[in-house]
Amino acid sequence: MEFDTKTPPYLTSDKSSFAYVSARDRWPIIITQAIDDLYRSVSDCDESEKKEEGKKITEELARLKYELQHDRQLTPIRDDGGADVALYNRELEQLGTPSWFNIPWLYCECYLYRRLNTSFSLSKHWKSYDVFSRQKIKTFRSSRPAVLELAARYKDLVTQMKHDGDKGGAEYDEAQKILFLEMCEICLWGNATDLSLLTSLTYEDIQKLQGSEARKASEKNILVNDLGAAYEVLKKAKSEGKKERRVDIVLDNAGFELYVDLILAGYLLSSGLATLVVLHPKSIPWFVSDVLPGDFAALLSALASPKRFYETPTEDDKLQDKIPAPISEKEAADLSFLFQEWAQMHAEGQLIMRSNSFWTHPGSYWRLPSVEKDLHEDLKTSEVVIFKGDLNYRKLTGDAAWDPSTPFTTAIGPLGPGSGVNVLALRTCKADVVVGLKPGQDEEIRATDVPGEGEDSRARKWAWSGKWAVVSFSGGK
Repeated sequence: MEFDTKTPPYLTSDKSSFAYVSARDRWPIIITQAIDDLYRSVSDCDESEKKEEGKKITEELARLKYELQHDRQLTPIRDDGGADVALYNRELEQLGTPSWFNIPWLYCECYLYRRLNTSFSLSKHWKSYDVFSRQKIKTFRSSRPAVLELAARYKDLVTQMKHDGDKGGAEYDEAQKILFLEMCEICLWGNATDLSLLTSLTYEDIQKLQGSEARKASEKNILVNDLGAAYEVLKKAKSEGKKERRVDIVLDNAGFELYVDLILAGYLLSSGLATLVVLHPKSIPWFVSDVLPGDFAALLSALASPKRFYETPTEDDKLQDKIPAPISEKEAADLSFLFQEWAQMHAEGQLIMRSNSFWTHPGSYWRLPSVEKDLHEDLKTSEVVIFKGDLNYRKLTGDAAWDPSTPFTTAIGPLGPGSGVNVLALRTCKADVVVGLKPGQDEEIRATDVPGEGEDSRARKWAWSGKWAVVSFSGGK
């Protein structure tokens, strides 16, 4: 806490904030879904000891939900051997052992997932059980059309890049820049409806599309867009012939989002904008859908055997008597191409995954240079560190109630200029905190978002839905 910003954090007691809405409405549903998932797994279990232990964990989760809904005081995290137990409990004590609806939102939400995990990590048979895994796989399967579309386009793109080699000239450079911007925007939105520039894959066609309406449409809701600055850093390192050009991605969601993150990583390596991409997953089940190392393995496994993954009926399919549509030979070949590309990059040490428990600590990234010095020094060797998603943005900015016109470089404190780390945040807005806007921009958007009857006019509701985005860069070197 001593290293955090002095700007007040968002609190679950503030009824005009998404913190309150989240604690009141979302968290009980998340715990209920976890209970339902575990109940299904316990029901399918044949081992009596494991079954009994699973029932006990189910009861603990139900008790957690009760404590939350009845605004009880938060209790210390039980000692499950994790190095972060003392961190969580010391901070809880410093906060005065508050209740669920009177506490900094960021701490409380991290505490919720750490507390959920404790019930599993203290068990004998369920230690490594990911209560959200079933959900993550289901959402990836449901993204099938987008996965297949992007695989085909990526294969064509990489094949052409290999054919063209490392061309020079203004035309090639401009095409490379546009492709970088487009790849990052796909990662930003996390869906395949924004692939407007990848429909025609020759560099000449990409150039013609630069000013297209499709591109303008996809960018109109990006309130801050610093992608150009990040591209210049990578381009400069490449043109200077720097031997190792590393890019880090601090991951957000598994499933389709991880898939597009790997598309970006593969593109950076294939284009020579990077020689090494380091992926940073979480070390425990986190915020429902965050990437664990096991999710990376599951994704590669799905790509390695796409027919088995997509054509095998799920439990839900069986209940509804549904048979999944088969995928074509071409679609299977496109996915197999991705698997071969990424597996080779992984085998050659160009694409690696590096866990660190810091990413699931309770506090903000303002603490990183002081409390996790080794990680900070490691990130300094990267050309650009890409922080994906809303939670990473909240942690970068301390989840504090900044004036929205505060510069991003100010709001990220010790990770800003002089930190030695080039930070790029890709974030669709799903929380109150937002910085880097032009003066008056927040008020302009609020004016178009008239509160409904009984709603608090102080609420920045436009920033809750994911409709708007910010892409913010800080040159720390």
